Amino acid sequence: MRVDFYHLTRDPAEKLVPMLAGKSLEVGRRLLLLVRDEAHCAALSDALWSAEPTGFLAHDVAGSERQADQPILMSDQCDPANGASYIILSDGRWRDEALSFERAFFLFTAEQIEDARTVWRQLTAREDVTPRYWKQDGGRWVEGP
Repeated sequence: MRVDFYHLTRDPAEKLVPMLAGKSLEVGRRLLLLVRDEAHCAALSDALWSAEPTGFLAHDVAGSERQADQPILMSDQCDPANGASYIILSDGRWRDEALSFERAFFLFTAEQIEDARTVWRQLTAREDVTPRYWKQDGGRWVEGP
């Protein structure tokens, strides 16, 4: 299982999530997008509505009538009601339930770096997890040490 750590230093999650979501859908994977609260959910939903280059990435919130049909489901719980195999933890809070997915994207800010370091150490000690660290270099994301 692969966990990609994304250190948000320049751009907020609203800039990165559409890119990660689009790439996940391109490879045929459904996605569970974890959010911290309604305001965060609304901001990410707006970002998915105006995603580049498609202009729109179909999504909905957990609990809706059509949640099982959604390629991207937004929730505050690790329950892939849409059959997601990828998960984005966009709120900077790690949940071990993410390890049951095929791939996880863990987004964190400078304020959350100590918690992210703790999670990194825990996951690197596991043989069944491959963690990777990504940082911004100008406007690009590059794999870092």
